[in-house]
Amino acid sequence: MTDDIHDDTTGTARRVTETIPASLADVRIDRVVSLIADISRNAAAALIESGAVTLDGDVVSAGKGKVATGQVITVDISAASGPELPAADASQTLDVIHVDADVLVVNKPAGLVVHPGAGNKTGTMVNYLLAAYPEIASVGDPMRPGIVHRLDAGTTGLVAVARTQLAYESLVEQLTMRSVTRVYSVVVWGVPTSLNGVIDAPIGRDQRDPTRMAVVVDGRPARTHYAVERSFRVPKDASLVECRLETGRTHQIRVHLASIGHPVVGDAQYGGVRAGIRAARPMLHAHRLGFDHPRTGERCEFASDLPGDFATLVASLS
Repeated sequence: MTDDIHDDTTGTARRVTETIPASLADVRIDRVVSLIADISRNAAAALIESGAVTLDGDVVSAGKGKVATGQVITVDISAASGPELPAADASQTLDVIHVDADVLVVNKPAGLVVHPGAGNKTGTMVNYLLAAYPEIASVGDPMRPGIVHRLDAGTTGLVAVARTQLAYESLVEQLTMRSVTRVYSVVVWGVPTSLNGVIDAPIGRDQRDPTRMAVVVDGRPARTHYAVERSFRVPKDASLVECRLETGRTHQIRVHLASIGHPVVGDAQYGGVRAGIRAARPMLHAHRLGFDHPRTGERCEFASDLPGDFATLVASLS
């Protein structure tokens, strides 16, 4: 999706603009609003009723109309009446590996959703952070306070969170300028022919299923650098791969690796669940994160060991 912040791993802007791709042609407007704003259909309908949605510059009056390829839809999320802001929840303690006056770095476990969205109103990383660091409530997007980049629920590893507006704006700018280091460990099916390379392929909505992402001609530019660290033959052909993000599109690593015939082991959404190697989640771990400190300018580098299930799986391969 295209939004006012050009890297979609960053905190979501309050005004979101999307040029309708072919995959969303003939889809109802309220469904499109729900998808691009990551809100429920009821919330999408309320935004449409409030006049907060335009299509090619014209205010949308009803959600049952359908969109066409090439139309431009704009959603002003800030116009939502009385949005229910994320609530603090002290029931879970997070693994915060770094904290200073400006920035937190969280080592996210598997299964934890980063911020509230459609279908996940509570029990997210943001809810738990608000209990320990209530000041983030006023940082960035109030619905995703402090969040400047995201990991999928099944992905583990390092996430930076801003504690101040200065830090938020700095980190968003660094992501936009592609100066943030984001390196992942991944177990994939098979052994790539080229042991290292760059996957340079645009990513957009899957034309057959708009809830999935895919490599598409009219997608947003996306580049993933990869290097095979180890290869395995038993019990099935597989590889341990390191991936470095140059851009940060939704599901980028998962989509890119699947596009070259090597989906992430355990990734049910993109063809990574097969007989022979069992994994309860996509084997994807954000193990290294680096950025310039928002206040001092000093380069900060953080690392995270492989989580238990990931390490156990790798140890079972030979």
